[in-house]
Amino acid sequence: MEGPPALRCLTLPLTREKAAALSAGDPVYLSGVIYTARDAAHQRMMELLDGGKALPFPIEDAVVYYTGPSPAAPGQVIGSAGPTTSYRMDAYAPRLLALGLRGMIGKGKRSAEVIAAIQKAGALYFGALGGAGALLSRCIRAAEIVAFPGLGTEAIHRLTVEDFPVTVVIDSRGNNLYETGKRDYLRSLDPMP
Repeated sequence: MEGPPALRCLTLPLTREKAAALSAGDPVYLSGVIYTARDAAHQRMMELLDGGKALPFPIEDAVVYYTGPSPAAPGQVIGSAGPTTSYRMDAYAPRLLALGLRGMIGKGKRSAEVIAAIQKAGALYFGALGGAGALLSRCIRAAEIVAFPGLGTEAIHRLTVEDFPVTVVIDSRGNNLYETGKRDYLRSLDPMP
């Protein structure tokens, strides 16, 4: 029986080459800059693109975290910053991936269209642990709003993270941990070698 995959440390930005070196199921610590964006921010980004305007952050090799962090308490960089359900961004993800987005962090399954776009872009979908927003926020060293401040917690933030724990859920080849993990678990129950 194989042991768990080795933990990887990855310094951002996330290039196509870095993404190609990871596989579904790999635990990873991310360090560098990521951007937050939830539903409302994605809608605003689509409006910018439809109007021929630039996005509010450099999309090439970027990682977007599907979160709306709560306000920081005194003495803190940021409040709780847990992942939101990713499928709500599925309508927008293929377009951003085609523009160079290389990574997404959230929780839950993705559509077939998003998985195909991940493969085409040589990108990754990472899962973050839901319900652990307060713990995840301890890995955020700096935070600033870079766009849409009127959206409150759903504004786009630029986060500097250090050793931010995620797991590769869908790799650049389209392997999906939600499928392979279930299959491997069911195989482990089979008493036959």
